Amino acid sequence: MNAVQPIANASFATATPKGKVSALLTRLWPTVIAYSVIFAAVILVAKFYRATDYVGPDNDDGMRLVEVRDLLAGQSWFDLMQYRLGIDGGTLMHWSRLIDLPIASLIRLFGLFAPPETAEALALAVWPLSLILPAMLAMAVAGRRIGGVAGMHISLVLTGLAIYTGSRFAPGAIDHHNAQLALVATMVAMLLDPERRGWNYAVAGIAAAIAIAIGAETTPFVAAVCLTVALLWAWEGENFAVAARSFGLALAIAISILFVATVPPRLYSMVTCDNLSLGYYSLAAIGGGLLLFSAVFASRLRRPMRFAVLAVVGAGVLGSAVVIAPQCLSNPLAGLDPMLVELWLRNVTEAQSIFGLARTDSFSVGAFYAAGLFGIAVCIFRIIRRDRTQIHLILFVLLATSWSIALVQVRGSTFSNLLSILPLALLIIDVRRISNDDSENVAAAFVYVVTVLASVPAAWAVGGGLVSRQVENDVQKQAAAKEHSCKSKAALAPLAGLPAGLIAAPSEMGVPILRFTENRVLSAPYHRNQGGMLTELHIGLAEPQEAEAFLKGAGVTILAFCQDDPQTRQLAKLKPDGLYAELGKGNIPPYLEPLPKAPDAGVQFFRYRPAAN
Repeated sequence: MNAVQPIANASFATATPKGKVSALLTRLWPTVIAYSVIFAAVILVAKFYRATDYVGPDNDDGMRLVEVRDLLAGQSWFDLMQYRLGIDGGTLMHWSRLIDLPIASLIRLFGLFAPPETAEALALAVWPLSLILPAMLAMAVAGRRIGGVAGMHISLVLTGLAIYTGSRFAPGAIDHHNAQLALVATMVAMLLDPERRGWNYAVAGIAAAIAIAIGAETTPFVAAVCLTVALLWAWEGENFAVAARSFGLALAIAISILFVATVPPRLYSMVTCDNLSLGYYSLAAIGGGLLLFSAVFASRLRRPMRFAVLAVVGAGVLGSAVVIAPQCLSNPLAGLDPMLVELWLRNVTEAQSIFGLARTDSFSVGAFYAAGLFGIAVCIFRIIRRDRTQIHLILFVLLATSWSIALVQVRGSTFSNLLSILPLALLIIDVRRISNDDSENVAAAFVYVVTVLASVPAAWAVGGGLVSRQVENDVQKQAAAKEHSCKSKAALAPLAGLPAGLIAAPSEMGVPILRFTENRVLSAPYHRNQGGMLTELHIGLAEPQEAEAFLKGAGVTILAFCQDDPQTRQLAKLKPDGLYAELGKGNIPPYLEPLPKAPDAGVQFFRYRPAAN
């Protein structure tokens, strides 16, 4: 090996510039860096050209910035309470400081030489773009391990297209989904190591622990990763012992460190199912520990006995879940008030099922689900044909899990689309080889082109429904523009000269009010704030005389009325004699005093003045 390296270096030194570039593009790091820089530059230019704000359009992006500002202002690392959200006492948020920390650090860094707002804008651009590299690296490693250099390049191209056409890595996208995508890709890449090296599986265990700590959305996927590792150990035995030990030990240690580092000591005994708590911590630590124990003491047993041991381990983990966190075996949102389910959750696009999406936007179903289904079908076909069976079994389990989650909530399709890249990259390689071997065969060339297009989720969005989809998009853009006139900084300007108080506003206005003003808000679209959201809905639905009782009881000082807000329109339609419906007709009750309205704004603010007793 040492004798070959100088020869390779000498060959590289004497090669032509074109040859040097070709040689570099066969290496992992130069290739990944090149693709990452190119796609990051394209995204930066494209998004910057169209951007109207340095914060992403998602409410979660704005809410994350509010939390980061609170952390920078001195709020405790362990204090996740959002004191300005909800009824008296605030709302305990379920997000992780692990994402707040790098964003806050970047703001501090840029704040050394830039004004506060500029420092925020720079930090919010750098953070999501910086995550492109680890995501691309993981997908490149996975592609190279299953398909060589060609697999690496195809995976990078398809991943880059997914990143560009999506919004998770765009400047301003500071929610945790981009970090989760990078972690999911890392876990898959590590499990595809053909040599079963321990450090790869240790990295997978650490990535699994971080994914759990960042957000509960990936918990089913992490469970599928753990099950895959356990089944591989039970099947291969001693040959897989080092990998299983490394994964189990890394998972148990990492989740323990993260639990202590991010969970407030006063909440150690509390079980919650939407973030890292005693429930997920205990299950991950117990599962990792039992896998480690099994790999150490049972790897030399015969295969049937290893599966028996694995069954005992599974029963132990399941029993622990039933005892410690039985509520986490169901949907974390199952306890949501029926009124919120009907008037809020069903209208949240990313929380819809495939059936809900088919009713509201049928032309986008292909973009969310087709590539994942195509990838699953390819995996099944390969397994039946015994073609690289273990690779496709691993990909099938992980892809099918992600796709099944997406059936329930469309937000999961981002993960299934990403994972579908790997089996489809192998298919593209094989179809390309067939097409090249018979260059005169038009049918083979056509199949190759169709395979490539079918592997790109964005291509599914362009099809028979293109015209209808464009019409829908135009209507949606006009509606969004009207709604934005209630949430922009300019629209909220009338609040600037008023004493800070509690504002009752539609939930979609909650985060902008928190971001641009010092006021408290009754409602924002977060399931832990059920009390505040329900109070705001009752205010809008109640007849004016009854609505005053809700305003007074909650301590509201300002009412915000946005006639273009979808939820406000829905409430007015449900209750034609309710407060929002009456305000829409211009009938203002005596206890509400209109405030000056910002030019071109769609929101009207009212000062609440309690009626004299």
